[in-house]
Amino acid sequence: MSATIPLKKPAAPTPAPNLHAFLELAFRPLYLAGTAWALIAIAIWVWAPQVLTGPLQGIAWHAHEMLWGFIATIAVAFLMTAGANWTGINPLKDGALGVACLLWLAARIGFLAGGETMFWLGVAAELGFFLLAAVAMMRSVYRAKNARNYAVPWLLVALGAADGLYLVAAHDGDYALLMQRFNVGLLAMALIALLIARRVIPFFAMRAVAGLQLPMQTRIGQVQLAACGVAAACLLAGQKLPAAVALGLTGAISLLQVLRWKPWAVRGNPLLWILYAGYAGLGVGLLMAACAAAGASLPPALPVHMIAMAGFSVLIIGMVTRTALGHLGRPLAADRSMVASYVLMLLAVALRLAALAPSAFSQAALHLSAAAWIAALALYLWRFAPLLIRPRG
Repeated sequence: MSATIPLKKPAAPTPAPNLHAFLELAFRPLYLAGTAWALIAIAIWVWAPQVLTGPLQGIAWHAHEMLWGFIATIAVAFLMTAGANWTGINPLKDGALGVACLLWLAARIGFLAGGETMFWLGVAAELGFFLLAAVAMMRSVYRAKNARNYAVPWLLVALGAADGLYLVAAHDGDYALLMQRFNVGLLAMALIALLIARRVIPFFAMRAVAGLQLPMQTRIGQVQLAACGVAAACLLAGQKLPAAVALGLTGAISLLQVLRWKPWAVRGNPLLWILYAGYAGLGVGLLMAACAAAGASLPPALPVHMIAMAGFSVLIIGMVTRTALGHLGRPLAADRSMVASYVLMLLAVALRLAALAPSAFSQAALHLSAAAWIAALALYLWRFAPLLIRPRG
């Protein structure tokens, strides 16, 4: 009597890279571009700052490329992709998405190349990128009569306007005006991050943890967003004390929201706890900014790095993994490479904050932070770049 040997179904071949799939949704090219540029830009800033010789140079280049070249780019990618779900109309795809990517790339080259002509070409490309994103989102939400998101295109307009004002101040060499406009841009980005994260974090958590019920906190979230907007307006008007009050309220609400989301319930799920950590980091950073605006003696770079690294960047490393897995049809579980990228990003944050305290260790901490940052993003690219350029599996 002969035994039959069961045959395994052969695995489906890996699909080849496909330009149509790559330009199908904005998260594909812009997650790839934004994270790759964040890796490259930090390497330049820490180890080769001498190449920054144009009108946008030194700390002005570093701050700009981190906020608008990286963080805001990822936000645009998320909003364009989420907009397709919110409205049923894909705001940016195919040729239009390709144009947006080319504008983004032209801006990076223009600011890095040096010279007046290249700088102004970079400015035009940069503003074109944000304008195209805002118009695309406006068309999508208004055509669909998606009233809940009518404000989103105008937030992109505000982010782009702050960018343009910052670039003019950088060109003119007006440091005080530069920092004022950078802080306004930082808060415009904070407003977008708070809006996005307050919606998606509890949604992701309730889908992943059986039986978990979380409040959406809509009303207090509206107060939070209004306070953040008031803070930005006060900073633009040079009113530091009202800005401090508004920033304090925004940050305090953020931390209250994290507590109401029951963080202990997600401690075993890396895809969730990294988002909770980033949102909490953003809240702490806003409270630090409130203290600084009120006159507290803090290292000037501390609130900025707390907001941008412990807040935005930690949220980003979580979002670009969780949302990419979902949109690519992959299991919603973090593998070892993803968890390693989270740990490395948190290490980069801790070392960068440590480097702000003057000590014999400061320079070493800065270099180690940059190395951890680069490793975190390199791991993400290694894991996700092959998926982002191919059709959904």
